[in-house]
Amino acid sequence: MMSKRLLAQKSRVLLRSTLRQRSSSTLHSKAAAGVVKQTQSEMPECDHRPVAYEGSSYEQILKTRRNHLTPNLLAHFKKPLVIHAGHMQWLFDHEGRRYLDMFGGIVTVSVGHCHPKVNQALSEQTAKLWHTTNIYMHPKIHEYAERMVAKFPGNLKSVCFVNSGSEANDLAMLMARLHTGNQDILSFRNCYHGMSPYTMGLTAHSTWRFPLPGVNNGLVHVMNPDPYLGIWGGSKCRDSPVQTTRQCQCTEGCQAGDAYYKELEETFKYSLPRGKVAAMFAESIQGVGGTVQFPKGYLKRAAALVRANGGLFVADEVQTGFGRTGEHYWGFEGHDFVPDIVTMAKGIGNGFPLAAVVTTPEIAASLGQALHFNTYGGNPMASAVGIAVLDVIEEEQLQRNSLEVGTYFLKGLAELQQRFEIVGDVRGKGLMIGVELVGDREKRTPLATPHVLDIWEKCKDLGVLFGRGGLHGNVLRIKPPMCITRADATFAVDVLARAITESGSRGD
Repeated sequence: MMSKRLLAQKSRVLLRSTLRQRSSSTLHSKAAAGVVKQTQSEMPECDHRPVAYEGSSYEQILKTRRNHLTPNLLAHFKKPLVIHAGHMQWLFDHEGRRYLDMFGGIVTVSVGHCHPKVNQALSEQTAKLWHTTNIYMHPKIHEYAERMVAKFPGNLKSVCFVNSGSEANDLAMLMARLHTGNQDILSFRNCYHGMSPYTMGLTAHSTWRFPLPGVNNGLVHVMNPDPYLGIWGGSKCRDSPVQTTRQCQCTEGCQAGDAYYKELEETFKYSLPRGKVAAMFAESIQGVGGTVQFPKGYLKRAAALVRANGGLFVADEVQTGFGRTGEHYWGFEGHDFVPDIVTMAKGIGNGFPLAAVVTTPEIAASLGQALHFNTYGGNPMASAVGIAVLDVIEEEQLQRNSLEVGTYFLKGLAELQQRFEIVGDVRGKGLMIGVELVGDREKRTPLATPHVLDIWEKCKDLGVLFGRGGLHGNVLRIKPPMCITRADATFAVDVLARAITESGSRGD
């Protein structure tokens, strides 16, 4: 009993320290010498000190990776990092250097690395029960299910817990086909919905495709309604604090959205069995594809068209859910409609393997047609972590922080667009941000890969870790833990400006 009280007290002390750090505007670098020099703002301070690294040598890790891990495990950067520890928005390498994490484990760390409340919830649960499978009832999955469905509008009141985004989208495909009795499923070109054998066909990136037969069975990829790179687009299309620099002729409504919708109608007219569609999948903002936003109102009209043809609309919230877009808890809410199925993963567990499919009881009933089982889905540990993540998002107002810091961040990045010709587009909402680097601003051609990698590497050396996305890898993906501060955003913008300048790109 005493140990529990001490653990809870320690957690409260750590949490108070974290909150003090997030509210502070003091800038002070404590990174290792030589990592951060002469930036306009210094690396924000962090009181956390990780334990010293005692693992294998850097050379041994490289050797093991080369000889014993499968080659699909690609390491970022010319000199890959060995990350040893994490705390909130910070990562630490094996030599003790500190980095500001602006990618959040590929949009997965939502409330902060090793958040004390989440750590405590997991610790307490592992002391009681790890695993039984759902052949026995355990309390946590039931508590979690109640908490989860309460976050959704309408009749989205049934949840099935799984372990990854690929699993969640795989299951949503199965449910849609079972419920409708139809086969064909639509998704956008440039989308990413997973890499299981089932979802690989749904994903529309040649770079994520293996040449296997049957991958595209019953799957149709439609034109991506991209206001920046697409055929149509303009300066009033996106629901974002920052718009594309393309000229816009719209007076009422969105003409680009209308044009893209007509293209979708053409697909229904010529490429699908009339009235016999199973589903359409869409990310609320495309993630792997480079933070692509759709014209306002487009998804709502697309959902109506799919339903008129017998199908269901599936909102992929793997990256945009849980308050990341700021204004709304779920990305689909920003498109003003309620989907039939919602899939989620990544931020749901703050890095713990956890995912879910939420739908209506009527659609969920389709899984009763045969036995269906997931060994680890909704296990006691995952459920305890999931509940704690929901608590932290609410208690620390991280959705609001995403909105306020994200908007500040976007506007700071937009200033770089005014300074540097290679910054072709800044887009996003909340803390779901993309910066597209171009070789020719007028033609919107991607910046050559060696130049992108040079800028990316310099940012790392200066203490900031960005992701990359888009078909050509020329979009900086900025999706940090939602606990970041304005000081963190300022530092990241300054580092990116310095990296662009040092790369020899044109600017002021």
